[in-house]
Amino acid sequence: MDNYSATSAAQRRSDSVSDSRSKASDVDRWVDLPERGTPASLHLMAWIAVHLGRAITRLLLCPVTLYFVIASREARQTSYEFLKRARGRSVHWWHVFRHFYCFAATILDRLYLLRGEFERFRVTIHGREVLQRHIENGKGCMLLGSHLGSFEVLRALGVMQRSVPLKVLMDTAHNQNITRFFDALNPTIAGTVIAPDQPDTLIRVRESLDAGCVVGMLGDRVFGADRTTQCDFLGAHATFPAGAILLAAMMHCPVILFFGLYRGGNRYEIHFEHFADAIFLDRDHRAEEIQSWIQQYVARLEHYARRAPYNWFNFYSFWN
Repeated sequence: MDNYSATSAAQRRSDSVSDSRSKASDVDRWVDLPERGTPASLHLMAWIAVHLGRAITRLLLCPVTLYFVIASREARQTSYEFLKRARGRSVHWWHVFRHFYCFAATILDRLYLLRGEFERFRVTIHGREVLQRHIENGKGCMLLGSHLGSFEVLRALGVMQRSVPLKVLMDTAHNQNITRFFDALNPTIAGTVIAPDQPDTLIRVRESLDAGCVVGMLGDRVFGADRTTQCDFLGAHATFPAGAILLAAMMHCPVILFFGLYRGGNRYEIHFEHFADAIFLDRDHRAEEIQSWIQQYVARLEHYARRAPYNWFNFYSFWN
């Protein structure tokens, strides 16, 4: 998945959550994972998907998935670890296969979504009124998601059907092959990206919010020099970035949680939850309040991770 995170620029203007910053070798190891898909393989799969159809292409994903289960040792081990924590019982190789296949299936569906072929899917939306209230009032808000499930199902529906005036904070440096491939499929959606850590990032975020846009980001991956905090997640301490909370506190805007879950076949569920009308941080208790806000986010992430464990797409060692 692409990484949507609060900008490092916003974080550098804020006080430190802890005495030390995260080390890349410890908490953002996902950045170092090699990109698997080559441009040629991506275009081949796209040709098959368009000309032979989704059903046949999903069958072809089975041997591809099996290859990655066998060849990707670290991802396989982390899948075992996560599924054991999320499911609360023993894990076998077929559970890991299902985990990998679920990820591959959402990547395939992204192609159809970006092509505007929404009729292929059954999308159930929960909590629509939570987001719709802000859109109708013309008030911008932040949409905080994660690498659990698919952000693209909302991104494509919102932009292509113009139901959600959406912008996304997105780092496109990682997995450049697949990013370029999908951007070329739909330049309109690609144009909604706000690049992080640019001189004008905060200005663009502020302008988007003032214009009544929803600014989306993902809050579960540490990137580079992100400020971090420790939270309890699935029974152990894990490191989470503080950037989303810091940015929301700077913008004084409402925050809504978002989870787009793949439920098998052609079914998706979109969940919206109210998180905060605005986030204010007390100067004297800043670190504690940031940790508290992030822990609240992590608690909801854990809820949905247990509900749909095969939607967890962080295939790297997540716990300290």
